[in-house]
Amino acid sequence: MEYFSSHFKLGILGGGQLGKMLLYTTRKFDIHTCVLDPSEEAPSKLACNDFFQGDLMDYDTVYNFGKKVNTLTIEIENVNIKALKALEKEGITVLPSSKTLETIQNKATQKLFYIDHNLPTAPFKRFAFTKEIYTAIEHDSIAFPFVWKCAQFGYDGTGVKIVRSIDDLKNLPNVECIAEDLVPFKSELAVIVARNESGDVKVYPVVEMEFHPEANQVEYVLCPARISKDIANKAKAIALRTSEAFAHVGLLAVELFLTQDDNIIINEVAPRPHNSGHQTIETSYTSQFEQHIRAILGLPMGSTENKLSGVMVNLVGAEGHTGEVVYENIEKIMEMKGVTPHIYGKKQTRPFRKMGHVTIVHSNIENARAIAQEVKQSIKVISK
Repeated sequence: MEYFSSHFKLGILGGGQLGKMLLYTTRKFDIHTCVLDPSEEAPSKLACNDFFQGDLMDYDTVYNFGKKVNTLTIEIENVNIKALKALEKEGITVLPSSKTLETIQNKATQKLFYIDHNLPTAPFKRFAFTKEIYTAIEHDSIAFPFVWKCAQFGYDGTGVKIVRSIDDLKNLPNVECIAEDLVPFKSELAVIVARNESGDVKVYPVVEMEFHPEANQVEYVLCPARISKDIANKAKAIALRTSEAFAHVGLLAVELFLTQDDNIIINEVAPRPHNSGHQTIETSYTSQFEQHIRAILGLPMGSTENKLSGVMVNLVGAEGHTGEVVYENIEKIMEMKGVTPHIYGKKQTRPFRKMGHVTIVHSNIENARAIAQEVKQSIKVISK
């Protein structure tokens, strides 16, 4: 099929910052894009060919949108699976498939998938409702501390809480959830795997993630990770096994824990471009966003090698600030060598909302990390 400057239409479910960065590639290749998002101020709105506003969880909305395109992909997992199944039956290409999304969309189902495929992950228990955990504690079938995760609709640190006592359970929503053993890890890693329908696979270098202690959001992504070659190979091997088990098409971001005894276990996965790969725009020969487009369209996949080391800094709304956004001191960081800001186009800020990111490239990862710290301390995302 002809994709470039043609009548082919690529549909993207979700018009947030991930969609906007996917559009960097479609605009470069002149691929016609249609985007569906619930917000009329979606960051992708100005960069796509056709924008449609609507609920991603509504069957009719997703189904009718899908009928307008040739191939349908996502930038967010929370979409109506039944509509995707119906579209697939009618010949619309949906990548990743509805089967892959259905498994990953629910964290309990996702964890069971790892067990069924002999993939390493932390021990867990599944509950239909959070209140059932109280009974499990009374009968000593679960012990503190553990990590509570809502089964569906969690993102950017929401829907996850470390539970160290009964008091920590009090304000949690009474929803389907899992209680996962708290892993004493040394660091959190991630590997992005790209796979096309022919089964061709490309894997990106292992990255290291540093998290904000309160918001449970990634603050820094370091590429390559500061780990030994043996550990990096072990992480890549598990990511590739996970990719093979899902038989996904497109990108699969595999988040991992490096335990105190140097074992690698899976935390969770995302079947789309991911926060752990934003730095690839500047550091890699082929960005994760371009690779996703290449993979789902069956185009030759690009090199995943790094040109330089890089650190990505997330720009999130400062605490105590809600309203029209101001990027304080952005000119200061733009004066720094190797520093590139990406602003997502969200006009309103609020505490910990992802508003952009900054990439720092350098020949040395430790130097890049030091500059990233300076960037983090300089720029502030505040309100007027």
